[in-house]
Amino acid sequence: MFADFLNRLIQPEPEVLPDADARLALGALLVRLARSDGEYAREEAERIDRILATRYELSPWEATDLRRRAEALEGEAPDTVRFTRAIKDAVAYEDREAVIEALWEVVLADGIRDQEEDGLLRLVASLLGVNDRDSALARHRAEAKRDG
Repeated sequence: MFADFLNRLIQPEPEVLPDADARLALGALLVRLARSDGEYAREEAERIDRILATRYELSPWEATDLRRRAEALEGEAPDTVRFTRAIKDAVAYEDREAVIEALWEVVLADGIRDQEEDGLLRLVASLLGVNDRDSALARHRAEAKRDG
């Protein structure tokens, strides 16, 4: 279903993604992180919907539809390293820190910081070129959103 999209994404020199494809790629990355601990909680899916709705000014229905397509893409996407590197090459740098913040929101959504999720998020931040300091600041912003 997503073979053409994935082939374009993992080319040696991918083009910058059109907005709709970038949304789908980010959604798939959020889903991959949420699934990384072996439990895809309802709270995580709901948080992904809210992130997508807020980030892209979508209705609740549109956000849920995007998440469902992202879930399907995530199931077909290559390993996390290739997938994340492809996103890095195709998504503008200024958006990467916001991506890390959104990923932290998903990790924190179910109230449990799981080792698998933490480890994957550290790997993803590194592959996206976001340093530890900026990732920690993104985590603090995500925690403030959750607590506030």
